[in-house]
Amino acid sequence: MKDYIFNVHDVVLLMTAAECLLLSIFQQVLPIRARNYGLLLTAFLLIVATASACTLVMWNDQFQVAPLFGQTLLPYLLFGALMLKGPAIYLYVSALTQQNLRLQRHHALHLVPALLLVLYLFIFDLSSDDLRRIAIAGQGFPESAVDLVWDISTAVPLAYALAAVLSLRRYRGELEDEYSHFSTTELHWLNILTYGVLISWGWTLAVHVLAKYSSVETADLLGIADNYVTFILINAFFAYSLSYAHQLLVTRPSSSRESAPGEPSDSAITKVRQAMEVEKLYLKKNLNLEQFSGRIELPAKEVSAVINKHFGTNFFEFINSYRVEEAKALLADAGRADMTVLDVLMESGFNSKSAFHRFFSRLVGMSPTEYRRQALNKKEVASV
Repeated sequence: MKDYIFNVHDVVLLMTAAECLLLSIFQQVLPIRARNYGLLLTAFLLIVATASACTLVMWNDQFQVAPLFGQTLLPYLLFGALMLKGPAIYLYVSALTQQNLRLQRHHALHLVPALLLVLYLFIFDLSSDDLRRIAIAGQGFPESAVDLVWDISTAVPLAYALAAVLSLRRYRGELEDEYSHFSTTELHWLNILTYGVLISWGWTLAVHVLAKYSSVETADLLGIADNYVTFILINAFFAYSLSYAHQLLVTRPSSSRESAPGEPSDSAITKVRQAMEVEKLYLKKNLNLEQFSGRIELPAKEVSAVINKHFGTNFFEFINSYRVEEAKALLADAGRADMTVLDVLMESGFNSKSAFHRFFSRLVGMSPTEYRRQALNKKEVASV
């Protein structure tokens, strides 16, 4: 009877490593795009490939390698990769959401946790058997030292995943401060992927904790589930890179985002209000903060201060609230009853049905169709 080297779960790890290598190669032959995130995605793919391959070799007893590599070098590769996958995903998200991000010297600080853990392995001379908690006759392994290695290698990536999620939340806030309209599809999918990583690595930490208080079989099953999730996420990230990543909007560099000092002046408030109520700049589709500030001849940071401090909102909400009021006037006009809802949203400055319905329902408390019906019925009753 044949002895199988790999079971089906090992094959998932093997496929993950192989696919990451192929996707990283494919990523490099894609046409160069304006924003530099391809290199960081490639780095992430190669790191995951290394971690998957090392995990497979370490935990598969049927897969024989040279003792020098299997016992001595393998832990450095595995835990180096586990510690670097967090910085890789965080920097990838940063490159997607920041304008012209370039790797600089201070980014090298993200390597420090990995280097420290590798140094820790070297100082305690921890082998693969030690890390698997396999005791060899005449030799013991420091359990507390082994526990600390696994604790750090699961907690640090999770912290970076959380940082990536927070970075995306900040990015959305910046978009709302700068644009009156933006597509949420690309950002929505990136949110799903980033939260997927956070949940996956949170699951890894939970498995690590549960393994201390459950049977070996249960811990193995939980760990295997994590391998499947990783395989799915890798494919999802690459598909996102091909389909959506290049469509994300850029925001202004942080140096130009400084708030205007003090409270906004009365003249600035008047200019902003006049631009909305008299000139009706909100009717311009895809209006952004720079265009708006240019039309009223005020610095962008001063306009932002007026909207944030005086009106108590952001540019996105500010412009669209005026558009909703314009839409209400059109819907309540009996002379325009033949206009479709699509005509109304376009004429009021919106260019997205989903954004229009979302804002209208939230601000008015009913759908545009229901609002029109009620408004026209009231006018009919009043005229009788």
